[in-house]
Amino acid sequence: MKRDLASDTIKKVGKKVTLYGFINTRRDHGKIIFLDLRDASGMVQVVATPKAEAAYTVATRLGAEDVIKVVGSINRRPKENVNKEIPTGEIEVSAQEIELINKAAALPIPIEGEGYDIEEAIRFKSRYIDLRRSRLQKNLKLRHKITKLIREFLDKKGFVEIETPYLSKTTPEGARDFLVPSRLQKGAFYALAQSPQQYKQLLMIAGFERYYQIARAFRDEDLRADRQFEHTQIDVEMAHVEREDVMSLVEEMIIFVVEKSGQKIDKKPFPVLTYKEAKDKYDTDRPNLARDKDKLHFLWIKDFPLFEKTEGGGYTFSHNPFASPKQQDVEALAKRKDLDKLQSLQYDLVCNGEEIGGGSIRITNPEIQRQIFWVMGYSDFQIEEQFGHLLSAYEYGAPFHGGIALGLDRLVALIAGEDNIREVIAFPVTSSGQTSVMNAPSKADSGQLKELGLKIVHNDK
Repeated sequence: MKRDLASDTIKKVGKKVTLYGFINTRRDHGKIIFLDLRDASGMVQVVATPKAEAAYTVATRLGAEDVIKVVGSINRRPKENVNKEIPTGEIEVSAQEIELINKAAALPIPIEGEGYDIEEAIRFKSRYIDLRRSRLQKNLKLRHKITKLIREFLDKKGFVEIETPYLSKTTPEGARDFLVPSRLQKGAFYALAQSPQQYKQLLMIAGFERYYQIARAFRDEDLRADRQFEHTQIDVEMAHVEREDVMSLVEEMIIFVVEKSGQKIDKKPFPVLTYKEAKDKYDTDRPNLARDKDKLHFLWIKDFPLFEKTEGGGYTFSHNPFASPKQQDVEALAKRKDLDKLQSLQYDLVCNGEEIGGGSIRITNPEIQRQIFWVMGYSDFQIEEQFGHLLSAYEYGAPFHGGIALGLDRLVALIAGEDNIREVIAFPVTSSGQTSVMNAPSKADSGQLKELGLKIVHNDK
């Protein structure tokens, strides 16, 4: 099928083109009808007059958001009619043929303007209409560009992109798991991966040395402006490295991606604060040090506590249970001494007061890993049941390795100037957890439940 894009018409003056797209606006001036045709590449003005009677007749019946085909010639506009607001503003298409592909009903929501004032449940129910909005079109194209830049950078640095499973085993990652019942092993469940953490460590043991993945991660946690049930992370792991090696590479990547995306960075190299310095001076481990609203201010936070106190008086991990303690704290860990003072080789990247990512140098000594779990209250049986596969892998030679997980949604939102990550995700869930368009979660029918060996029990309060 022959087709020309709206954005290319500026280069085809005097030529015949075939365009397909939506009618953005229609203006009827009696003997002349103007149609602004919009496709994914941009917009161009189409002119229909009685000289092309059939095309003009069709144009009289058209409305906003109708899908049409236009065949016509590209002419330059008179100087007084040039539209400097659009790239194709110096030309117009003189319609010779117009075909109505599909008539559009009245839209359930307006697509003019930014759309922030429309209730999110209404917007997301008709998200495919909402996404026609120029702001959201721009945001998702920016997301695509950022993802391409990340891949370009990491490819040049010798990283290998490897996919890891979504269906995995429940592990302590700091949030509730989404559980998936097994049809073949009734009564057993998969967990949707909260992160590829253990898999990427296994890849280091497998000898890949430099891994990355634009990974989906699933966490059943309370929703907010920077959190969804499923998110996308830039997952990176490197072997034979120290903490500063990882931080240096990630900083270089962030600078490359941000500046190629048209944003400015306040300070380079990124400032570095210890956890104690940040808490003492700013009373937070995510301080906002931005001085200019038009620039992004990144900084590193390091030297985090190895453990955090739980409400019950015990201990849990500060980052994740695989973060390595500092070498000088290994002996105290073994003696379970001064646990509140032990530090990890964790590092967080913060931007304008938001955590963009976190990582660490990992534990590669199975005995140290067991000590971490013991402090957290795990029995030997629980350790073997949940982590035996990883501890066993350590026995076959494990290089020093470390990495980071960066929130792609948060990074894109910051670069796009959006306050909510839902504005850079195609089909997000609402703040109440309802999916866009598809109206999930929904009830399973009795046949599905029977096949899975499940029964719904209602606990009346």
